[in-house]
Amino acid sequence: MGDPNLFNLQNQDVPEAPREGAPLAHRMRPSTLEEFAGQEEILAPGSALRRAIEADRLPSMIFFGPPGTGKTSLAMVIAAQTKANFRQVSAVSSGVADLRKVFAEAEDELKYRGQPTILFVDEIHRFSKAQQDALLPVVESGVVTLIGATTENPYFEVIGPLLSRCELYEFHHLEQPELMRVVKHALEDGNRGLGAASLELDGEGFETIARASGGDARAALIILETAAELAPESHKGIIPMEVIEEAIHRKPVFYQKGGDLHYDAISAFIKSMRGSDPDAAIYWLAVMLTGGEDPKFIARRMVIFASEDIGNADPQALQVATSVSRAVEFVGLPECQINMSQGVAYLALAPKSNASYRAIGSAMKDVKEEGTRRPPKHLRDAHYPGAKKLEHGTGYQYPHNFSGAVVEQDYLPPGMEKREYYSPSERGFEKELRRRIKELKASGGNSPEAPGE
Repeated sequence: MGDPNLFNLQNQDVPEAPREGAPLAHRMRPSTLEEFAGQEEILAPGSALRRAIEADRLPSMIFFGPPGTGKTSLAMVIAAQTKANFRQVSAVSSGVADLRKVFAEAEDELKYRGQPTILFVDEIHRFSKAQQDALLPVVESGVVTLIGATTENPYFEVIGPLLSRCELYEFHHLEQPELMRVVKHALEDGNRGLGAASLELDGEGFETIARASGGDARAALIILETAAELAPESHKGIIPMEVIEEAIHRKPVFYQKGGDLHYDAISAFIKSMRGSDPDAAIYWLAVMLTGGEDPKFIARRMVIFASEDIGNADPQALQVATSVSRAVEFVGLPECQINMSQGVAYLALAPKSNASYRAIGSAMKDVKEEGTRRPPKHLRDAHYPGAKKLEHGTGYQYPHNFSGAVVEQDYLPPGMEKREYYSPSERGFEKELRRRIKELKASGGNSPEAPGE
């Protein structure tokens, strides 16, 4: 790693050692690659990123993935190992002026000392387009090597020119064994962790914490620290399961209503209902509601789903969805989550058909590509003076004057007589509708029972 004294001179923004009393999750940040947990796909021995870190020859890159997966921690490991100047800014509190100051210092370091600069931008998705544009020339020229971290999808939140100049590394949720190792390390570490307290977890404590943390190492350490604080002294250093369960209930939920998880969760919710899995659909409903998602937004998606993915395979589905929407308005949280759960279960188990969705899509396509055509003359409005001279309404056959109200006449514009848009499936009530269409087509015209209007 080089001479420590030289290292301290060259690295201006390397984070200080965690202070006593800092949160456990902060104190337990890894300081070496060996301590780093998870992300084996990108950090396995011999991998491109690990070789680049070990050789201290890093490209500009963006780390993206869920909270608590090690993005900032890996940046701090790089800070501890690199011989380059390491500068850190937060996109939440830094503006273009702050960036220009860093760029000017980086140019001086490179020009007068031949020293490169690594710039770590946490929450880079919060930078405006102008701020991201300011990064382009210094990244492209090599004045700084950029490391950005974001919980969002960079293809949505980072400008294309900057993306094209960076390597992308996706971070994934940690697996249970990895989380258990994180918890065990924190429990045993006497310097940064809880080792001095000589605590142990009762029963399946490690598995319970790992399972409840949802792949998030920070959440696992928050649960552990909370449980340690709640544990009564009478248990003589053993943290009982009931205390662990209480700590789990106090764990904050990481969910951004406007962020990537918002879109991923609603996508999983819709796809679970479409796939007829009520358990998964209700789980994603719980994720969104617990995270503070607007229930009206979820209810609107349910109303859309009822027609887009169920349609006339179960006409009752739309009534159920609109009833849920009204219940959300009338009852409100927290009680309306029961109404929503009932509605989600119904929609998930209803027979599925996208025939209505495909029908309007095909019709809209024809209108856009071929323009709007006028109705045939016998269907045009005939209730105004002069309509008869224009032959509007002439030849129209009033269906109720025919047995079965079936009349063989054209309802589409001339030249479109054979178009078919609605094709019911063989599922649910649409099977009956399909039979009716077939019957109507076979019946043909009928003789009038009385003069038409």
